[in-house]
Amino acid sequence: MSGQETGPFQVGDRVHATSYVPPERRDKEKPEEFEGTVVQLGSGYAGVDADRAFLWARLADGTERQALIRQTELLTPADTAAADG
Repeated sequence: MSGQETGPFQVGDRVHATSYVPPERRDKEKPEEFEGTVVQLGSGYAGVDADRAFLWARLADGTERQALIRQTELLTPADTAAADG
């Protein structure tokens, strides 16, 4: 056993989530719901616990959003999305 756990998402998965906005920016930017394709997984910051791990998703318009993994819902696994086409 490698000691690594498989995360709930893979690059290419379709997800529904709410964008993450740091508390200090919430007066200028509000969290928003989105659907997109996972393009990166991981906390993005050294020392961040799994409870605060992030993913980045690309939206249909080509922009990207960051979301907390624990607040993200899987829509279509990557391996079934390829079979749909």
